[in-house]
Amino acid sequence: MTRVNTVLGPIPAEELGVVAVHEHIGYGMPGSELDSTWWKSPEQRYAETVPKLRAFHDHSREYGGATFVDATGICNGRDVDYYRSLSAKTGVHIVACTGFVGGDTALPFFERASVDYLTRQFTHEITVGIGGTGGRAGVIKVGVSRGGRMTDLDKRIYRAAARAALETGVPILTHLAIDAETAIAIFNEEGLPLDRVLFGHADDGVNAERTRDTWIAEQGGRVGFDTFGYETELPDPPFWARPRRERLDHFLRFIGQGHLRRVLASADANCSPLGWPGVKGHTVNYIFEDLIPDLRAAGLDERTIATVFIDNPADFLTIQH
Repeated sequence: MTRVNTVLGPIPAEELGVVAVHEHIGYGMPGSELDSTWWKSPEQRYAETVPKLRAFHDHSREYGGATFVDATGICNGRDVDYYRSLSAKTGVHIVACTGFVGGDTALPFFERASVDYLTRQFTHEITVGIGGTGGRAGVIKVGVSRGGRMTDLDKRIYRAAARAALETGVPILTHLAIDAETAIAIFNEEGLPLDRVLFGHADDGVNAERTRDTWIAEQGGRVGFDTFGYETELPDPPFWARPRRERLDHFLRFIGQGHLRRVLASADANCSPLGWPGVKGHTVNYIFEDLIPDLRAAGLDERTIATVFIDNPADFLTIQH
């Protein structure tokens, strides 16, 4: 039977429904939860988050379920007990991550860690649980640090992630798809099949032109167009924003090149950001309220849309030994 780790326990992949494969319940840099400028009470976080997840659940009814992959790594605000409560309250399946958004978000304790130590850490969070919550991670997060090239710590994290993925069967998703040559070399050295890796943020407004998306797909990797909704048309767009039509055309062009089975899509939205104001007017529900209508208007049929949001992520998230 297929199986995916969620914070409330493993479920069959067939029950995932529509999957938002790269999102955040609440993301912040290490220590941001202690900054009184941005501090939020549990009640405030619930008030911001629950309506968004309930809307996501309601939108997904026709597709048989809703799954939210929280791509928040160690040190960036993970709160699995909170995720478990949200999942039970809203009916949305939540998949938590182990790993790091990038080496530059790791606290000094982990910055000095060896590959073997990091491998044990990731494996424990996948097979035993995160902290004392009992909630197991269902995916490993890795990333390229600021500067655009993998640091020595990044490389150790990627190598440890590959070893943990091979040992546990869960997949890897990346923050940014730049410097993919280095990442793929590490994964190949460790013997990890590249279809177990989703190279994320191939579509963001800063790095899209530097991302070898078709090359990654040709090597066997999966490619994430997962910053949908960060548009220059927003009232206060972030620096990684991109014109809506430009991003959509990029996505359609990639699919048209024969890479439909390699692509996954998401919005990378924050339900209740930690330590920063977030981006107003952008939520996970962009997928249903804007993206899927845009895809239909562009001529994609329902079978293709289901491949992107149901079939591909179910295959990716399924634990494979």
